[in-house]
Amino acid sequence: MNSMELKYGCNPNQKPARVFMKEGELPFNILNGRPGYINLLDAFNSWQLVRELREATGLPSAASFKHVSPAGAAVGLPLSDLLKKVYFVEGIELTPLATAYIRARGADRMSSYGDFAALSDECDAATASFLAREVSDGIIAPSYSPEALAILKKKRKGNYLIIQMDKAYHAPELERKEVFGITFEQKRNNIKITEDLLQQLPTVNKDLPAAAKRDLIIALIALKYTQSNSVCYAKDGQAIGIGAGQQSRVHCTRLAGNKADIWHLRQHPKVLALPFKKDVRRPDRDNAIDLYISDEYMDLFTNDAWKNVFTEKPPILSKEEKINWLASVTNTALASDAFFPFGDNIERAHKSGVKYIAQSGGSIRDDNVIETCDKYGIAMAMTGVRLFHH
Repeated sequence: MNSMELKYGCNPNQKPARVFMKEGELPFNILNGRPGYINLLDAFNSWQLVRELREATGLPSAASFKHVSPAGAAVGLPLSDLLKKVYFVEGIELTPLATAYIRARGADRMSSYGDFAALSDECDAATASFLAREVSDGIIAPSYSPEALAILKKKRKGNYLIIQMDKAYHAPELERKEVFGITFEQKRNNIKITEDLLQQLPTVNKDLPAAAKRDLIIALIALKYTQSNSVCYAKDGQAIGIGAGQQSRVHCTRLAGNKADIWHLRQHPKVLALPFKKDVRRPDRDNAIDLYISDEYMDLFTNDAWKNVFTEKPPILSKEEKINWLASVTNTALASDAFFPFGDNIERAHKSGVKYIAQSGGSIRDDNVIETCDKYGIAMAMTGVRLFHH
């Protein structure tokens, strides 16, 4: 089959809609559900990300996509007992692939609500079982075990979108798209993200441990498939905050930094001890945690709104407590899809515990950016590679 009709385009009024190949067959099969235009944009962007992440790290990889950008991306490193609690997977048997997706989903659970999941390896029962209890629109993977497929086919009243991707498929060297009836053509961005890009370190601190290199590679690969401008904070084998599609780079850095801070604050003892009612759904629990952590947390206690989710009124997480908790954060990695034009990006990154940075370099103010890194003892690699994606 070289053509497939879709439900509609980006919006319901955009009909007809289809995907097709000018030459050859479509390199995927729909095993369940009916795809939409945005579903497939998410699927094919996320598939490229996890395939490349798997190749670069040698580890099972996963991504959680929303609106053609990753909310999270990760590799299958074991979870600490603390993160198991944060990600609501205590007492659950996990495989490396399941762990990769749990990490990707846990980077930004608010943004991952209704996501499109991507897996680098065959979807196993453990991964499918975790997905079955989350709000998700679809999944793409190279294959599915019989048990996993049976589990996923029951999701969303039997309408969960399941896509099997041909692992052997490689896109043509040139890519094209149409805008306003005008066809654009360019060479595909097939540059490889490897440790070779992290060799030029103009900062005083030139120490990049193996774990930092791994996290920077994860962040750079995630950015390669994130709508620009974009930056990505990463730690312990996963993205923890992604800022996408901002016109100002410092706004990307702030947006992603705020998400990274929320990821860290979710591990605060007061958050872990929140007295949730047993019947509170995971999305409602995520919303309550996000509000509890935020500066608008008082809204949760207005007119006794806390009674909707908690068995008793929890103690306030004060601004001072949040500042002190975040002050202890360190060893975070940060990557940017292009150069940092000012040192203010580094100032903001430092507030989220960033110790390692990878960016293209090439700004007329590189000296100022390097000087700001040196001020905080940050090791920064200049990759010489821009990763814009639109």
